[in-house]
Amino acid sequence: MRPPVKRVDYKVGDKVEVCSKEEGFVGSYFEATIVSCLESGKYVIRYKNLLKDDESELLMETLFPKDLRPLPPRVRNPSRFELNQKVDVFDNDGWWVGKIASEKILMEKSYYYSVYFDYCHQTIYYPCDQIRVHQELVWGDWIFEA
Repeated sequence: MRPPVKRVDYKVGDKVEVCSKEEGFVGSYFEATIVSCLESGKYVIRYKNLLKDDESELLMETLFPKDLRPLPPRVRNPSRFELNQKVDVFDNDGWWVGKIASEKILMEKSYYYSVYFDYCHQTIYYPCDQIRVHQELVWGDWIFEA
C-alpha cells in the first residue's frame, strides 16, 4: 500500500511521475509533464517516453491527482548499494521498484547489480547508471526507504 500523499496542485508545465496501477505495471513510475488542469480536478499529462499505440506521438492521458507525484529530488547515488536496499531501476521507459539482490559486479567493463522485482519474481542485472535510490512522498516530504 502506498503511503499517504499530501495533495499537490500542479501547474501546466510541471514535471511529474505517473504511478501506474495497471496490471503488469504496478510498482512503476513514468515521467510526464502536466499539459492541462481540468475543472474536474483531473490533469492531462503527456508522457516523456511512452508513445501512442501507432507510435505517431507521445501518449497523453487524463488522470486523477492521486495517480501523480512530483519528480523525486535528484540524489547522488551512493558508490554502492546495500543488499535488500529498495531501489528504482530505469527499464522499459519507466522506473520500476525493486531490491538489490547482489553485491556490485564487474561485467563487460561496467559495474552491475542484480535487482529483484516482487511483482514478477524475477532478478535482472542492471548497470549502476540505471539504478536510483528509492524515495516515497509521505505527507509532502520525500523519504528514503530501506
